[in-house]
Amino acid sequence: MSVIFVYVTCATQEEAGTISRALLEKQMIACANVMVPHQSLYRWEGEIKEAQETVMILKTYESLFHELKREICALHSYSCPCVVALPVKAGHEPFLEWIGAQLHQ
Repeated sequence: MSVIFVYVTCATQEEAGTISRALLEKQMIACANVMVPHQSLYRWEGEIKEAQETVMILKTYESLFHELKREICALHSYSCPCVVALPVKAGHEPFLEWIGAQLHQ
């Protein structure tokens, strides 16, 4: 199975925690790293915006991505959330095996 990291931005740390817990309970992710708010600059609806956001990096299998994306979008406050899969090319085998042991398959 291919391990991926899923990068997601959230409006608040609380939203990131809510989404992470829901995904953990459903065994869709093995782990979530929630990074405290940071400044984001972006173009939205023709304007340059600034906002504080919280980032999540979720560890899962590529085969679960579409189901995971649907769940995140259903729980997310943004109309167009950032949810992208990043491939893991290599890693510490015991850690990668631990990820798989936490997931429903």
